[in-house]
Amino acid sequence: MWRFRFGSAVAGAFLISALLAPAQAQTVKVGSKNFTEQFILAELYSAALENSGLKVERKINLGGTLIAHQAITTGEIDLYPEYTGTALVAVLKGEVSSDAQKVYEQVKGFYEKEYRITWLKPAGINNGYAVIVRPDIAAKYQLKTLSDLGRNAGELVIGAGPEFADRKDGLPGLKSVYGAEFKEFRQFAKLGLRYDALSAKQIDVANGFATDWQIADQKAVVLADDRNLFPPYYVAPVIRQDALAANPQIAGVLEAVNAVLDNETMRTLNAKVEQEREEPRDVARAFLKSKGLLK
Repeated sequence: MWRFRFGSAVAGAFLISALLAPAQAQTVKVGSKNFTEQFILAELYSAALENSGLKVERKINLGGTLIAHQAITTGEIDLYPEYTGTALVAVLKGEVSSDAQKVYEQVKGFYEKEYRITWLKPAGINNGYAVIVRPDIAAKYQLKTLSDLGRNAGELVIGAGPEFADRKDGLPGLKSVYGAEFKEFRQFAKLGLRYDALSAKQIDVANGFATDWQIADQKAVVLADDRNLFPPYYVAPVIRQDALAANPQIAGVLEAVNAVLDNETMRTLNAKVEQEREEPRDVARAFLKSKGLLK
């Protein structure tokens, strides 16, 4: 009798242990989209999670927004860095707003309801679209704002990424809000190629991002979004709720990383990879060590 009870207790303990162990031992799959800033952010998150004792599987350079979104909704990855404005426009297909808190709450609520995915607290990085021109083009056409660009777009060639052609905050938005209809649109898969083409005078206008190191390097002119076409693009980790429930310490670890990031810092880190040819993983680890976030 007692022997049976003891065996049952042991069996019960092992069963409970078996049920709990996979959640605690679960590998955290960290993904990213297909550009430098995403590589660095994913490496920052991965290194910090590993430093906290978690096992991490990196799935970096998945592709564009919709590919990364599909990967997290299907469970191929558990988390990746995303931008509030991108989620609003590309995933929710919502109305553009310039209210950063409103956009964050809107995308957070939608993801939690529709996908069982949550947004952690954002970093201080607002990597919004920046429409840029060379100094000579700005001077020739007296361009300071996107309204100025709209009036002169018919004489100019624009180069941009593949998503820019169809998004509400891309070419369609420039046309509807600013009346901009360009002489020609040229598509560039990689951000660096746009800056090369701009410098070589193959294009006159390009879409970049606020954290691009090339803006200062090339003395490019960023045109003011005077009618608020672009929503805020604060970056935050999006994470599957089941992964967060299994390892709740993830939130604190990633938010500690986000607390030391801003646009200026991100421009510096991007330059180390693209200009100085350092590896994203090395750049991420060195930065975390400098902030006391990595042993």
